[in-house]
Amino acid sequence: MKYISTRNPDHRLSFSEALINGLAADGGLYVPEHFGRFGAHDFDGRNHIRQIAHDLLAPFLEGDRLADSLPQICDETFGFDVKLVGLETMPPALAKAGAQTALLELFHGPTAAFKDIGAGFLAACMSRLNKGADKPLTVLVATSGDTGGAVAAAFHNKPNLNVVVLYPEGKVSPLQQKQLTCWDGNVRTFGVRGVFDDCQRMVKEAFADDAWRDAMNLTSANSINIGRLLPQMTYYAAASLWHLRRHGVAPNFIIPSGNLGNMMACVYARECGVPIGEVVLAVNENRPVTHYLETGEYRGFDTVPTLANAMDVGDPSNMERLRDLWPDVETLRKKIRAIQVDDATISATIKAGPQDWGEVFDPHTACGIAAREQLAAENEAGAQNGGHWVVVSTAHPAKFDTIVEPLIGRKVDLPAQLAQLLDKPDYSSTIDPTLDALKAALS
Repeated sequence: MKYISTRNPDHRLSFSEALINGLAADGGLYVPEHFGRFGAHDFDGRNHIRQIAHDLLAPFLEGDRLADSLPQICDETFGFDVKLVGLETMPPALAKAGAQTALLELFHGPTAAFKDIGAGFLAACMSRLNKGADKPLTVLVATSGDTGGAVAAAFHNKPNLNVVVLYPEGKVSPLQQKQLTCWDGNVRTFGVRGVFDDCQRMVKEAFADDAWRDAMNLTSANSINIGRLLPQMTYYAAASLWHLRRHGVAPNFIIPSGNLGNMMACVYARECGVPIGEVVLAVNENRPVTHYLETGEYRGFDTVPTLANAMDVGDPSNMERLRDLWPDVETLRKKIRAIQVDDATISATIKAGPQDWGEVFDPHTACGIAAREQLAAENEAGAQNGGHWVVVSTAHPAKFDTIVEPLIGRKVDLPAQLAQLLDKPDYSSTIDPTLDALKAALS
């Protein structure tokens, strides 16, 4: 399997080369040259996500230097549970219609967010690829909340690997900030005086600066890196197979979306033949995706701060992969749809969650649940697959306690992996939103 740039199909690299490069030299994103093809029966006898992950990813690493290590990499990546939880409590209108709704819980990892899976896979791959190298790799990552913490945790104290995290100062939750700033050793964290799009721009500028890129031996851990995106396909494959075996139909997915990496993973899994029905993006008040689907014109927007802060992205990087896969917007409209959810609706959904759904939701999952309710209100009978929907639950609600607890009127239990961070010191610094400022801070 080879990987090509979205901007130049003649630029072909192996998986390991694409993973280490992060971003193509022409500024494009790496995509698979083709997709493996699977049917549901190809996974017969495979129930654990580690087994499903190995079988799904094997064609994507075929002929690569990491291919023989894939079983061990999958074991290291999925050292925690991924759960598909059917919701027995739901609002009366949905219950009356006989609708099926499940949560795909992706928050049982070290930092209680779905980013743990992609970050863990990257760390397992990069530690092997750079073992014994003369020069350490520097992993540069921009984060709107969860990615940076997951990458820092996955890479902390890995030999021959350094991590630099950029986050928008004052625009992440207190617990997210603690997860970003509590690391020392091979991890450096910088609060950027700006928004997430500034952080993302700085990363792209760093990769475009050939001299500094080479001097720092840069690679990326954002979802611009194909090595972050591909392992995320595995939980969609696992969830769809689990659901199919339980209910006899393939599920539809609702995905809280910001930089669109999580959505692309689901789309890629479906392109491989994994039994997935509709794909619906739940987005907050940031409009690039809905604007493009409505008008056929793509442009970036100024970032709008919302309660679902990890989705506050005005110019999502993975839009380039999406448009590469389906350049024609009319085709794209048949493949995905997007539902926009405002802060008032997110708040109302969190507040009603314990009674209506028997669950406490973080703001991003609440965005997905609100989209589920909107779909039901529009036309439940018109949905594919009899209204079988899986809402992707991307983060534990305790990470957003300052938002969630006032709305539900009680404390949210803190998972052990988050509680252990509270007494750790802060090792971060603050910089201006420029590449020059970052260079100076690292010099």
